[in-house]
Amino acid sequence: MKLVIKNGFVVDPVAGNVIKKDILVIDGKIAGSGTNINTSGAEVLDADGRLAVPGLIDMHVHLREPGFEAKETIYTGTRAAARGGFASVACMPNTNPVIDNAALVSAVINSSRAGGVVNVYPIGAITRGSRGTELAEMADMRDAGAVAFSDDGMPVANAGLMRRAMQYAGMLGAAIISHSEDKSLSASGCMHEGYISTMLGLKGIPACAEEVMVARDILLAEDTGCHVHIAHVSTAGSVRLLREAKARGVKVSAEAAPHHFTLTDEAVMGFDTNTKVNPPLRTEDDVAAVRQGLADGTIDVIATDHAPHTAEEKDVEYENAPFGMVGLETAVGLVWTELVAAGVLTPVQAITKMTLNPARILGITKGTLETGADADITIIDPETTGAVDPAMFASKGRNTPFAGRLIKGLPWATIVGGRIVMRSGILEDYKK
Repeated sequence: MKLVIKNGFVVDPVAGNVIKKDILVIDGKIAGSGTNINTSGAEVLDADGRLAVPGLIDMHVHLREPGFEAKETIYTGTRAAARGGFASVACMPNTNPVIDNAALVSAVINSSRAGGVVNVYPIGAITRGSRGTELAEMADMRDAGAVAFSDDGMPVANAGLMRRAMQYAGMLGAAIISHSEDKSLSASGCMHEGYISTMLGLKGIPACAEEVMVARDILLAEDTGCHVHIAHVSTAGSVRLLREAKARGVKVSAEAAPHHFTLTDEAVMGFDTNTKVNPPLRTEDDVAAVRQGLADGTIDVIATDHAPHTAEEKDVEYENAPFGMVGLETAVGLVWTELVAAGVLTPVQAITKMTLNPARILGITKGTLETGADADITIIDPETTGAVDPAMFASKGRNTPFAGRLIKGLPWATIVGGRIVMRSGILEDYKK
């Protein structure tokens, strides 16, 4: 199988440059790049001046399978990923049952190979059932293919247990992904604690509920030497703590979700439950700090925290709605509109945070277009604009606050293992 991508501007996060050249793909691998590549016997994909980048990686996705298939499945979630330009996703373990053993890790991998269209990397639970009382079978899960460990959504409150988890993960060469939340501080809050929550009469979640746990896990990472990755950073205080920790040489990384560098708590004013996320939408100062953290490298990764829910679950009072919004099919446009076009990040910086950096944190051989690498490629049209239309989503979830929003810079094609799985927003009739 031979594919030539012609007339594209190749964004190379390793070299840190953008060069117009063609890419040759043979049997699912990058076979070379340059000008005037021989197209004899090859399928030709004309990128027509668009950006050709390593296949995007989303390291924070909820595929909901097993147990919550009404919200999402591996089949629908991977198609949403492909439509959004992502060639690889790492899925969180808060399913039913929780992915806390090798058999379930293997089941997710096998299901993704059978019915998925992008690469799926399971993240194993830190504790059994994510109950925070006993470590899960971390070594067995690692052997089965788990790329990291997290109790996402259910933070590990016991510092001693988290320290032991970091010690084990460090021996296994895997990162701990921390959902940083002190439940005693967030309590039953449903949005950011501040002026807006007071005005709306909704119980708030203070910024310190996140920052206390970020500080704790930084100290534990410093103590154990384990790589700790802070998920969905949302506050100025968290950014400051991370910046200071990195200056000390602590082995810590972090991610930000598009909604946390795009929306503020003012979006809750209409009581749209699609704005209810955890951590919550914060203030303008927090948004500015997250953007600055992305710009100066304090925040290494952009990840969606794609969290689909059914319409029935979200169509309730704000306090009673579940946390979460979908993000796979809006992420690239939001990154380009809010960060690249706005001058916060260069195209190389943005792509690095969505390819090379997550690949390195997860320890997977992805995120580059070097000769011999897997031919996972995303083609982005930086000039295309479009309005977000949830009715067109491949995801089962329609829970987005961005419906109708005009965004610029959209994924034009997604290539996984040398096969075109999405072109011009249309999914190809293809199964891995």
